Amino acid sequence: MQHSKKKAAAVIAISAFALAGCSAGGGDSTGGDAAVACTPADGDVTLEFTSWIPGIEDVVKIWNDANPEIQVDVQTGPNGNGGTYQNFFNQIKAGDAPDLGQIEYDALPNFLVQDGVEDLSACEDVVAAEDQFVDWAWGQVTLGTDSVYGIPQDTGPMALFYRADLFEQNGIAIPTTWDEYRDAAVKIRDLGGYITNFSQSDINQFAGFAWQDGAQWFSSDDKGWTVSLADDATTTVAEFWQSMLDDDLVATVPAWTDEWNNAYNSGQVWTWNSAVWGANSISSGAPDTAGNWSVAPLPQWQAGGTAAGNWGGSSTAVLKGSEHVYEATKFALWLNTSDEALTALADAANLYPATTDGLTLPVFADGVDFYGGQKIYDVFADAATQVSPDFAWGPTMTQTYSDVSDGFKAAVSGSGTLLDAIEKGQTATVDALKAASIPVTE
Repeated sequence: MQHSKKKAAAVIAISAFALAGCSAGGGDSTGGDAAVACTPADGDVTLEFTSWIPGIEDVVKIWNDANPEIQVDVQTGPNGNGGTYQNFFNQIKAGDAPDLGQIEYDALPNFLVQDGVEDLSACEDVVAAEDQFVDWAWGQVTLGTDSVYGIPQDTGPMALFYRADLFEQNGIAIPTTWDEYRDAAVKIRDLGGYITNFSQSDINQFAGFAWQDGAQWFSSDDKGWTVSLADDATTTVAEFWQSMLDDDLVATVPAWTDEWNNAYNSGQVWTWNSAVWGANSISSGAPDTAGNWSVAPLPQWQAGGTAAGNWGGSSTAVLKGSEHVYEATKFALWLNTSDEALTALADAANLYPATTDGLTLPVFADGVDFYGGQKIYDVFADAATQVSPDFAWGPTMTQTYSDVSDGFKAAVSGSGTLLDAIEKGQTATVDALKAASIPVTE
């Protein structure tokens, strides 16, 4: 594990210069803030915490009942890009941000360049917790530095959800490589169905495919950021899915709609390459198919490989200006490492832990009726340890997603290709970084 952590640090070394004080808002571009002091308060403390996890109030109550000296006032809101991140930035600027906030891994670099989160590396308990987390998840909150910008909360290791009954009835083998997946797609199309639906909007799903293939979209050093959206691995992924679109081997209904649910509920679409949280999405969207689904490892880009991608995941960060960093980290560590909290989060919201011990909690040990009694979380536990630690996000991911999504929609309609969209996204991302006065190496 240490080897991969060192490798990640070499690949995504994020300097203080690149991360702090380089946004349009200014600041000292010669270096970032040092880790904040991490000392206990003199008396009782009440923390403010903002999250969009369903049922988070009940989980926080467990902490509050046991810790009268550190109470947590939880506030809920829309998901990050749905409004909560902008609220955070407004609150940080006004000096009245909550002590703690939920921040997804792909959004964390944006908070760093805007000096919006505290470095927790002065907190001994935080540093000591590193070995409790899967290595790549820890890398998502440290970005290859000695700083710690949040506590990993959950992850989204990817696997293949598939209609076991339809594959068996039609004598089609479960694909183990993406070449086999395409072969299966041809057979399924001949039967009148589609192997999957290609999402025009879930660019972070596409990122998971690229991540699995070894893509490295962003890196940074003391000269600035390097953007590599159209690297060789991503090009391979784009060309694969483009061929599936060109040959009408995938459905293209808008994701997360009634039409999308019906495509799965009716058996028109047979598989979904998704993250662990997708288990609930299928069961709620396709109730008539209960008992007919199974889960297998994500198809591999290389035969015999064991690489997984990741789609999703969040951290619990201490927002800039908190006067109670010590107490905030105490709560954040409990929330994201204790068996009690992780079990409650799994029960309330199907959150999948970022800790290694969390992968084997009893809540994930039983078979799931919707999936024919299969112990599906065993598949995801393996996948969680097979995600590369070398993938890094950039500081303008919301805009990058938007730019690429526009191109994906055009490609689905026949106006351009997925690779065109990626290349345009590359150019737009570089332009966005420059516009924000964030150094870019070319």
